[in-house]
Formats: sequence, C-alpha cells, structure tokens
Amino acid sequence: MRVRSFAMSCGLALFAFCALVTSASADQLPTKAGVAELATPQFSPYAGRNFPTQVFWGDTHLHTAVSVDAGTMNRIGQEDAFRFARGEEVTTTHGLRAKLSRPLDFLVIADHAEMYGLMPQLLSGDQEILSTEIGKKWYDALTTGDDVKKFDTAMEIVVSLSGDEPPIKSDKAVRDAWQAYTALADKYNDPGRFTALIGYEWTAIGGDNLHRNVIFRGDSSVANRTVPFSQFDSKNPEDLWRHLAAFEKETGTNVLAIPHNGNLSNGRMFTVETFAGKPLTKELAAMRAQYEPLVEATQIKGDGEAHPMLSPNDEFADYETWDKSNLNGTQAKTPDMLQWEYAREALKTGLRLEKELGVNPFKFGMIGSTDSHTSFAAVEEENFFGKHSGVEPEPHRWEHVVIEAPDPNFTIKGWQQAAGGYAGVWATENTREAIFDAMKRKETYATTGPRMLVRFFGGWDFTDADTQTRLPANAGYARGVPMGGDLSNAPSGKAPSFLVAALKDPYSGNLDRVQIVKGWLDKDGKTQEKVYDVVWGGDRKPGADGKLPPVGNTVNVGSASWSNTIGAPELIAAWTDPDFDPDQSAFYYARVIEIPTPRWTAYEAKRFDVDMSDDVPMTTQERAYTSPIWYSPKG
Repeated sequence: MRVRSFAMSCGLALFAFCALVTSASADQLPTKAGVAELATPQFSPYAGRNFPTQVFWGDTHLHTAVSVDAGTMNRIGQEDAFRFARGEEVTTTHGLRAKLSRPLDFLVIADHAEMYGLMPQLLSGDQEILSTEIGKKWYDALTTGDDVKKFDTAMEIVVSLSGDEPPIKSDKAVRDAWQAYTALADKYNDPGRFTALIGYEWTAIGGDNLHRNVIFRGDSSVANRTVPFSQFDSKNPEDLWRHLAAFEKETGTNVLAIPHNGNLSNGRMFTVETFAGKPLTKELAAMRAQYEPLVEATQIKGDGEAHPMLSPNDEFADYETWDKSNLNGTQAKTPDMLQWEYAREALKTGLRLEKELGVNPFKFGMIGSTDSHTSFAAVEEENFFGKHSGVEPEPHRWEHVVIEAPDPNFTIKGWQQAAGGYAGVWATENTREAIFDAMKRKETYATTGPRMLVRFFGGWDFTDADTQTRLPANAGYARGVPMGGDLSNAPSGKAPSFLVAALKDPYSGNLDRVQIVKGWLDKDGKTQEKVYDVVWGGDRKPGADGKLPPVGNTVNVGSASWSNTIGAPELIAAWTDPDFDPDQSAFYYARVIEIPTPRWTAYEAKRFDVDMSDDVPMTTQERAYTSPIWYSPKG
C-alpha cells in the first residue's frame, strides 16, 4: 500500500489532480501506433493523448412540471430546469431563490412517459383536456380548491396512473409536449460547455418500483421518430427492451435505459426470473445487458449499493437505508426480498447467471442521480431542495410527509430523504455523443452528492512506483483497463492489481479511506464478497480483527460545521488482490468514503432554529462508488 498526499491546499491539490487522474476509455484505447507515440519522448507529456482527461458531472433523473406526479405541485418547467443546471439562479415553486454552487456539465430531464405533458396543459385550461369529465374535475380542484383538496386531487391523479389505460388519452397532446421538450433540449445543448441529453422515464406504475430512465444519443431529429414508451404500452421491462431494440434498428442510432430505486422494488429489480415469473433466458439476459449498462445506485429515495443484512461484515453498508416497504407503502418488505434489490448483490448474482446462461445480465456500471421532482438538481447537503415541491426548505419540512403510505408505519417523512446523488462520467469531451458513449462503456461512477474525483484501473502489474508520478493514468491506460473494463486469463503466477486515486471535493470533507469491494463465485458455485481497506488518511493501523479504526468526527452539529483536520485531501494506492483464484470469476469496484460532515438536517436545524427528534441523523459520511472491473477465467 502506498499513501500519497501531494498538496496541502485544496486549490493546489485540485490543480495537481487534473494531471493525476487522466485515463483511457475501454472502447477508445489507442492503436499500437498510438501507444508507441505515447512512449516516444515528447517535449509535452500530453502530446498524443486521445483518452478522457475530464470527469463531467450531471443528473440523469430530473422531473419537472411536465411529469404528471410532479406537476400536481411543481410549477417549474423544463426550460428553468435547464437554466438551473447550467448555473443560473431560478425561483422555486414557492418563491425561494435557488442556485447551484457550481453548474452541472450535463442533464437528462426524465419526465414520466405516462400522459407526458398533461399537467401543464391541464392547468393552462387546454380545451381538449377540459372537455373530458375528469379533466374538468381535476382542473377545478387544482385551481380553485383549498390546500387539502389540492393535495387529495394530486394523490388521486397519481393513483389514476396505475390502470391499464390513461384516464385522459390524447396522442396529439403527448407528441406535442414531447417535441416541445426535444426542441428545448436542442436549444440548451451547447457542445463543449453543457450537454442536454434527451430522455424520459418509463414508469411501471405500482408499488414494486421497476422504473427506467431512457436516454437517447442523438438530437431531436432522432428522438422525434418516437414518443415516450409508457406503462400504458406495457408494464413489462422486457417489452421496453424490445421497443428500444426496434427503435435502434429503425433509426440506426443508439439508446440506453437506466434502472433505478431497486431498494423499493420489493425483490423484483434484480430477479433471476422473467416478468412473468419464468426462468430467465439467455436471450433476455443479453438484452438486459445490452440496453441497461448502468444502474442508479444512489438517489433521494435512499442508497442502493449495499444492505447491512446482506453484507453484515461491512460497517459502511447501512447508509441512507430505505427498507420498510415497496415504493407506495402497500406491501411490507421481507428479508428474502433484499437480495434482489441492491447493486452489490446483483453484481454477485450476475456472476452466477453468467456461469449458468453464458451471459451476465447484471454486468452494469454505477451512477447516482437525484430523482428530484422539483425541477432542481440540487443535492448538496446545505443546498438540498427535496424530493418534491411540497417539501422545499422551510422550518418543518423535516417532519412533513414525503410519501404517504396506506400503512402509517411505511409513511416516509421529510428527514428520511437523502441528499443525493450525482453521476460522474469520464468522457473525451462534453458532448451528447461522448457522454453517451462513456455511459455505454461504463466509465462512470456514482456519488451521494460531493464532486470528488475518482479513478480506478485494473491490470496485472501495477506497483507503488505507479503512484509516484503525476501521470499514473499513463500506466493505468497502457497496462490495464479503466472502471467498466474487463480482465481475463490471468497470467501464470499473477493476481489482478488495481491503481486507485481519489481527490476530495473542495467544497466537501476530506477523505476517510478508499476501499475495494470484491465479489466472486467460489468453487462450489456460491457467491462471496469482501471489502478491503486499501488506503486511508492519517496514521491509523488496522486492529487485530483487520478493521481500520474510525477516522474520527469533527462535526459541530449546532453550528452545522466541521474541520478538515482529519482524513486526507487525496489518496492514491496500488493494491493487489491477496486472495485471488485464477479459476474464479470476480468483480472489483472502488468505494471512497469521506470523513463525517453535517447532514442536510443539521443545516436545516441551524437555518430555522428548530429542534428535531432524536431519531433524525445529523451527520453523514458521503461516498462514491465506481463502476466495477470484471475478471473472467476465460477471455
């Protein structure tokens, strides 16, 4: 293990790290001539590079007033959502001034496919909508009713989407709203500065959350050749994949889907069965792997990387856990459901399925996104605007209802919201094509909000010497693969080695540690896992049990402050798997943990001078999860 701390100030560390963490893309590796060119002495060490040198930050899961559920309360449209993401100041539904600390690099406004664009049309008094009995009823209640009636009507509208047919059907209204959105995305797409990817959310309405965000690589001329595929077309995700396959064949362009919120699917997101409950086939496994290269591992509705019951030896597994019920609180969650809901367990299941079927349907990378229904991709702890417009910052939002369940035990209160997350994408440039391609090759990582920089390479001969240079990515690129890549056929006597580097977000906490999470298929065909601490801040040493002592805690809850006097601003290490078996399939991903910092609830308590109940957490340890690197005994 090698620990490096290159600069004491954030500014110097950030400057240095821009050189530290450059890397190659799995599908953009240079030719042999390109490698030779890099090896040729140059005056500039950057000459000849053709691989990603920047991470771009974004949100692939934002809702505006165009989504039916959001639009019952949210009055902020798609244009203001783009403006906000680009760094402009925007006024919220309830009149608050809002702005990001730093602009995002890209955004997907993923409004719900179901009755796409209905709410703005309804509230504007569109005559086609008001000509229906239910449209007139909803309009009157939302525009003239009291707050209780408005809320009850909003819930009625959301529940109405659970049927087999839309309560208000207008193909023209959907197409007009979709084409208005795609035109707006083209308007705000500014190659090199800001990317507006076109997308929508396919929402299998019901308690067991199987939602996907669909993202197009192309512009409006491509996206307008279809309309959002909704649950009224099919509630079966397999039909969504078939629809995407047909679209690609017809248009010659690419599209992908990102599953989210597996933690609220009550055992259905990563099941080994088809939607109809039959054994998974090789064909469907291949379709899932092709069209779902990423998974949303963290967001406002809880963290989905790991669960303490599934990973009892992982002291960091219980993070922003939502595990009482399904999405709408209509069914209690039972322990047997958990293994089909969390990303780490799904990655392990994928190894087993690959052996059985010859295809790994869960060979996915990781991202985070918000799932905010406020139109604002704002998830920094001190700048968190909540899940929906009914829980914008105000003195008592911590105890307001965010999700009301039929069983009060499953109702979600405001304080249970997690201020997360964002997607980090290593791409060659800030364009639709480059960001989409990086997502397809899984050169991405998830964070719970902070914009920490993380690089992760796998190979066969990384050593401490590779951590000494300011350009370790040259080694990572030339002798290994980046996150999302594959290793196979271990050379005789070799074990996989990994080069991992992380730099703190200058607006957030120092780094506690970097871990590598390994999952593998043992000789008996059973899945196993282990978490390794590979590099950490301070002079701590693992105890007799092999566990690293906690980093400490400098948080002052009363003042919602902390000091970066513990941890490290940046960490880098070369690590070799000490337990490697060349005959066993495995995956590895890096998890970066920050020191404790104030949670959004602590900022809220200070801001409004309120006392919250004892069960409300006031500190957090933010984190990042990279996409895995897979090892296969056979290439």
